[in-house]
Amino acid sequence: MRKKIVPRRNIAKPIKSLRTSGQRKQTLWDQASRWYDSLVGMSGSDYHQTIVMPGVLKLLELKPGRRVLDLACGQGVFSRFLLEKKINPEGLDSSEELLRMARSRSIKLIPYHLGNAGDAKVLNGQEFDGIACLLAVQNIEKIEPVFQNVARWLKPKGKFVMVLTHPCFRIPRQTHWGWDEDKKIEYRRVDRYANEMKIPILTPPFVDKVNYTMTYHRPLQNYFSALLKAGLYVDCLEEWMSNKESASGKRSRGENRARKEVPLFMAVRAVRSS
Repeated sequence: MRKKIVPRRNIAKPIKSLRTSGQRKQTLWDQASRWYDSLVGMSGSDYHQTIVMPGVLKLLELKPGRRVLDLACGQGVFSRFLLEKKINPEGLDSSEELLRMARSRSIKLIPYHLGNAGDAKVLNGQEFDGIACLLAVQNIEKIEPVFQNVARWLKPKGKFVMVLTHPCFRIPRQTHWGWDEDKKIEYRRVDRYANEMKIPILTPPFVDKVNYTMTYHRPLQNYFSALLKAGLYVDCLEEWMSNKESASGKRSRGENRARKEVPLFMAVRAVRSS
């Protein structure tokens, strides 16, 4: 059975807000925080630990002591990873409940900021050596103001690294695995790609098919165009395969071969031009 990739939350604009007994509006990701935290945990999922976090650290190319913003930090798994590598992290997220979990899990003090990543004032005047966004950009409705803020918050020549499930091959409801019985191969079918899509995802604890989070699919050119307009130029793109292997069986050889041919993740590094 293939492992499901954990979606992240929309930090640019909440899908929907629900008012609690107090004055604060609670996002749907606040309500789903316990479920998400149970999947990610203290050190991250297997994909976090073996592929995503080590890959992002390599692409950031930062020495110990440098300052990094963990954009859409959630419950702080990447911030904790950075701290272990002697890099100084700060986190930003729109979910107060996930930030509460992040603070409770931090052995040492890591600054966490509650706010909208599309709002330039949320980190007014701050600058970072690097910024990372792990498995969250596809939950952001409007990426243009977020990328503009990334450029604003980066130091000159600073690096921005984002990792997402591959937008060419991993589109919810629009890409699927298939099996060719004659050739004994597994293939990836792509039904739609070129146009932007809003795809609702039913996320625990919601089971009523009314409350859900949203995934925003974009073709590659839309990401690159938004980065360029923000003053960020792409100098590296990597495609990362799954490290899973199927147990022995009549389809295991085909499944394992497909994993090595069809990327699971895409990592993009962009640099502030000046």
